[in-house]
Amino acid sequence: MRKLTLAAVLLTGTGLGGSALADEHLRIVEEPLELTIQMNHARYPVYDENWPVEQAARALTGIHLVDATVGANMRTDENTGRTEALNLMLASGNIPDIVGSSRLKDFVNQFGPEGAFVPLNDLIEEHAPNMRAFFAENPDIASAISAADGNMYYIPYLPDGKYGRAYFIRYDWLDALGLDVPETVEEVEEVLRAFKTQDPNGNGLQDEVPYFARQWPELIRLVTLWDGRSSGSDTYHDFYVDDGQIRHPYAGEGYRDGIANLARWYEEGLIDGEIFTRGSSAREYLLSENLGGMTHDWFASTSGYNRLSESIDGFQFRAFAPPASVSGRRIAEHRRIPIKPDGWAISYTNEHPVETIRYFDFWFSEEGRRLANFGVEGQQYELVDGEPIFTDEVLNSDQPVNNQLYGVGAQLQARGYYQDYAYEVQWSNEYALEGIALYDEGDYLIDQFLGVAFTPDEQQIYDRHWSSIRDYMLERQQQWILGSGDVMEDWDDYLATLDDMGFQNVLEVMNTAYERQYN
Repeated sequence: MRKLTLAAVLLTGTGLGGSALADEHLRIVEEPLELTIQMNHARYPVYDENWPVEQAARALTGIHLVDATVGANMRTDENTGRTEALNLMLASGNIPDIVGSSRLKDFVNQFGPEGAFVPLNDLIEEHAPNMRAFFAENPDIASAISAADGNMYYIPYLPDGKYGRAYFIRYDWLDALGLDVPETVEEVEEVLRAFKTQDPNGNGLQDEVPYFARQWPELIRLVTLWDGRSSGSDTYHDFYVDDGQIRHPYAGEGYRDGIANLARWYEEGLIDGEIFTRGSSAREYLLSENLGGMTHDWFASTSGYNRLSESIDGFQFRAFAPPASVSGRRIAEHRRIPIKPDGWAISYTNEHPVETIRYFDFWFSEEGRRLANFGVEGQQYELVDGEPIFTDEVLNSDQPVNNQLYGVGAQLQARGYYQDYAYEVQWSNEYALEGIALYDEGDYLIDQFLGVAFTPDEQQIYDRHWSSIRDYMLERQQQWILGSGDVMEDWDDYLATLDDMGFQNVLEVMNTAYERQYN
């Protein structure tokens, strides 16, 4: 281990000097302690000791993390890439003291009980007062992250805030056509058809794209308008909880009816003909070219497109309340889930588990949470009446605020910390805040499925069946929408095929695990 002097730790590139010395209550060790870390994430495939946030944490705590990432050059844009990097690390036998990654939960809950990771329950109880208080106030989260043996093996990234995605529509197009904001699924169809046929962009062409989405599963989200479900969490295609039972949305009659109607909308041109292929550029292209009419996307980033009013006369792309379904139900299926499968864990090779759990606990302290969310005081923000306020340079930069924060080591989802939604409010414009208030007033959010942890036998059953079942579900889903087959005619055969593939076996282990974990 490298020997680091206290002065070197305090002064190395942080600009903290005096304030660090004033926060001695945060210091974990008298002599600086070096711990190795593996960190894989799509946004930062390797840990960077030079992140200003990390240097500040080092100065405050005395803990110095050193990169030891295995598989840093592997692709990390897909879940499989991150899992491969973790498997490579485990196979190498050279496991760093701390392992941080996206999609970490299932990995540590599988290998933690086998001895690869340290159980954290007693460490938290004895040495981590901030985390102990958090989990006491949020017992469902403690249950959700626990393995089948009842132990916690990782500290998660914990998102804050309730609202994620919303319905957005071109208010200026509605005004141009003399239409009201749609309140029901029937009115949505009328509006989309008017967008398609009545030239709301005024260029004399029938080139409007009534409904579009950056992520094609946001098309499937519309089955909620026929009382179906598309997911039970903020992860696409997930299971959901219905009256205490785990079910899957793609086996429900509301889903069937929704797919039938979406296939009809697609055939009539009410849905982007390239919705399965256009990809993440759909929002930018279709709005900037004055072609897109309606979508379902994130409040803050989508509201930001109202800047196009500078180049498109009268442009208004604003949130509207979830339309009433065929039964009159209004729901916002997507919300910010309170827990992610991302975070960090303590490996069995770590010779300083007490100091490490205290370091994890630092990020749940007032000072640590502020550092994780807002960056370094005097660099990314200033304290104003005790509240962190981003500097004008950060707020007025051409680079998105969240990307700036990633670049300095803040808002890292492979770190276990509790997000502060106040960081996002500061760069949300009036349209986003207006939409959030609208959704808050209507109380449209529904509960989410927080996941389960399997025993080894349950995991085997799940792994044996689920991947192929999910692939089949998505294959048929897309075929039906594109017009290859009729979901109403095919439905009974589809359900029979799911059962033949082991669908009921998957539901059985899901429900067994859910009952054990939460009840």
